[in-house]
Amino acid sequence: MTYPTHIRKKILAELEDSTYREVAAGHRISPNTLATWKKQPEPKGSRRSTPRLLTEEVIRQDVAEHPDDYQWERAARLGCSQNGICKALKRYRFTVKKKTSATARQTKKNAVNSSK
Repeated sequence: MTYPTHIRKKILAELEDSTYREVAAGHRISPNTLATWKKQPEPKGSRRSTPRLLTEEVIRQDVAEHPDDYQWERAARLGCSQNGICKALKRYRFTVKKKTSATARQTKKNAVNSSK
């Protein structure tokens, strides 16, 4: 858990009158945490991430224009890896195109068997 800067400074001010162990026990934190705070009183913050290359609109448009393409073909066209395409399709819940010919054949077979 990250403590805000003003609380860190308040706790570090207590180090002038007490030891690391006493202050740490009083606030239920580790003495190592106090030592880290003394070296760096400001929290580091979150890591900066780059914006996503493959937004839902880009994927949706590409699938609409090229519905039968393989993932590696999409990757070459959109400038990313095949694994990136796979993860984007999962993220935006695109499913594999179902083959209607197999289900039609199975339906005919079941109809013939049930009529006997």
